[in-house]
Amino acid sequence: MRLLYSPLSPFARKVRVLAIEKGLSDRFTLEVVSPFQDESLRAQNPLCKVPALILDDGEAIYDSGVITDYVDGLAAPRLIPEAQPDRRRALTLEAAADGLGDASVMIVRERMRPEAEHRQDLFERQGRAVAATLNLFEAAVAEGALSSDRFAIGEIAVAVQLDYQDARKVSDWRAGRPALADWFERVSKRASMVATSVTVT
Repeated sequence: MRLLYSPLSPFARKVRVLAIEKGLSDRFTLEVVSPFQDESLRAQNPLCKVPALILDDGEAIYDSGVITDYVDGLAAPRLIPEAQPDRRRALTLEAAADGLGDASVMIVRERMRPEAEHRQDLFERQGRAVAATLNLFEAAVAEGALSSDRFAIGEIAVAVQLDYQDARKVSDWRAGRPALADWFERVSKRASMVATSVTVT
């Protein structure tokens, strides 16, 4: 299988971390692509986004949630719960993390435009989404919905997005969120997180 990815993409990193946690990383060939410049990616994913997983028979799977679901089904242990209500709670947590990533990427892309062309309404709207989602995660740690005793799909999705906040300097997310900061400090030391980390220079 071929995983088309960008090293800085938190969505692609979610797939990579899950694969490592499941002991399946050796079943993938990693291929770096640039989703904003490489139009050849569109032949595999019409949205021209990463990650995209190309199976051995040529079938393309996207987006990250579909890929993680597929990879999780390849072997035990399952990192996406199969039974309700645990399944919907984990997937809702993943959806919130992915939404945080979408808002953060929009902020990062907007910052790349000339300053005179910045859309302040975009910064404000997406900034509110970022802050509210981070507050949700702070509460989730306190309630035990985010645990450092397990590292399943919800925890993986949140962890990679928090690291993206740091890498791209999207927000000062630790301010006022001590429980979340402590949780991240612990889970960021996992081998899967260390192996997939990228430093922005």
